[in-house]
Amino acid sequence: MHLESVTTRVAQSPLWTPSSRQQSVRFQAGSRMQRPQVTSAAGSTVRRPILLIDIMDTVVRDPFYEHMPAFFGMTFQELMEAKHPESWVKFELGHISEQDLYDNFWRPGAAGVPFDGAALREHMASRYSLLPGMAELLQRLAAAGYELHACSNYPTWWREVEARLRLGDLLPWTFLSCEGPMRGLRKPDPAAFQAAALHLGVLPADLLLVDDREVNAQAARGHGMRAVRFVDTGRLEEELQAAGLEF
Repeated sequence: MHLESVTTRVAQSPLWTPSSRQQSVRFQAGSRMQRPQVTSAAGSTVRRPILLIDIMDTVVRDPFYEHMPAFFGMTFQELMEAKHPESWVKFELGHISEQDLYDNFWRPGAAGVPFDGAALREHMASRYSLLPGMAELLQRLAAAGYELHACSNYPTWWREVEARLRLGDLLPWTFLSCEGPMRGLRKPDPAAFQAAALHLGVLPADLLLVDDREVNAQAARGHGMRAVRFVDTGRLEEELQAAGLEF
């Protein structure tokens, strides 16, 4: 994807507004925002990074691998063999509607079973849960003055996550593959990271990605960002502090 097309998309996309308890801030794409500065132990002044936080299996336990197969009475491997190879990704990218996902859920010729789409969504939504310690860690980072944004490959079901867990009280859902500034882009595509930097009006070096997938972390580093692979909350805290964050 050309940079010009990403710039146009970002410039035309509004920032998602978080819950009423958070302040919503808009930035002009391509303009440098004034980053908060801190003084290091050595006395030098450095800019705080903006943290882009992956959601599924980083903040929230992803029910896809266990509970979606269970809904259909299948193993994960059986589901992967039977489901359409492109529909879920298109749903994540915002290219098809939820009903389109249901209508094209099974691979042509596969032995898929009829199902109630609303029941599937509710089955999945009821399994969302916060990973231990992540809410508290995000609260500490925000209290220390770090700017946080969700950065997630996820479809419109993010609203189900928000309805049950109120993540908007911790960080705004700014960057989603299904809508907003990152619509139509998924990590590890460098264009997804470029869209985030353009929307916030900063350089990639001002961004730090936290993500459970090493392929995404490596892609972010390759784009000039910093990145920490999420394994568990304790290790994440240690790695962020080792990277110079103070909270």
